[in-house]
Amino acid sequence: MVKSIHEWQSQGGNYFTFKHHRIFYKTAGEGTPLLLIHGFPTACWDWCKIWDELASHYRLITFDLIGFGLSDKPKQNQYSIFQQADIAEALLSHLNLKECHILAHDYGDTVAQELLARHNENKLAIDLQSIAYLNGGLFHGVHKPLLIQKLLMTPIGRFLGKLINKDRFTQSMRTICGKNSQPSEQELDILWQLITHKNGNAVIHKVIRYMHERKKHAKRWIGALQQTKLPMRLIDGTVDPISGQHLIDHYQEHIPNADTIELDGIGHYPQLEAPEKVLEYYLEFRQQNM
Repeated sequence: MVKSIHEWQSQGGNYFTFKHHRIFYKTAGEGTPLLLIHGFPTACWDWCKIWDELASHYRLITFDLIGFGLSDKPKQNQYSIFQQADIAEALLSHLNLKECHILAHDYGDTVAQELLARHNENKLAIDLQSIAYLNGGLFHGVHKPLLIQKLLMTPIGRFLGKLINKDRFTQSMRTICGKNSQPSEQELDILWQLITHKNGNAVIHKVIRYMHERKKHAKRWIGALQQTKLPMRLIDGTVDPISGQHLIDHYQEHIPNADTIELDGIGHYPQLEAPEKVLEYYLEFRQQNM
């Protein structure tokens, strides 16, 4: 059953303040902490189909990154991956957690890479224990953004963001999801409501600048993947035009002892398109690395 925004918000949802900004977060379950980090341009609601099952195994923590979902979307903010990683650390500190595992998707993959880089440098305030990635831009130059994403990064992006409507968003989602795993109209409605909440269209051109950051900090973030000794797994939908089979192939070629799972016929949002498979392969990953 797909949860409404109200259900998602009311069942374990809360807010904490990060430098005067309200950040929505949600917790559930008991046991080893697992931080879930969502992607662009949606919100932590993306995890709703696997939330309850994961909560039966772990203490779950997720949040809407600044500029996303139910969190604040300040127009004057200089959005960056480093800021998002700072927020993740602040949230874990707010909850008095000393360790965690991470499951990330898309934009969240890059946030996780920055947290991993800090871990490798012994500069992370928590004990990071493992990371699993879903489809995302782990490698600059391999990621293939949609045309609308490229345009948002240009000088016209500030105007284009305000012109994006539900139909254009729906078209993009239909393009990046698998032919037989398309989101329902209800899911698209909820995702669009979260994107436009607090006038999110007005800052989307700023949030997407993370693609420039991926180029600028490629050595740091790719190096974090290659140098770590932490257990990692990539669970990836193969037909995703943004980060599908080509990402899997590159990951296997460039990451030592690469642990990859291919989800045939699945697109960019595995946790929404194939939640049972994501659960199966994530729980297997954790079991193998106990």
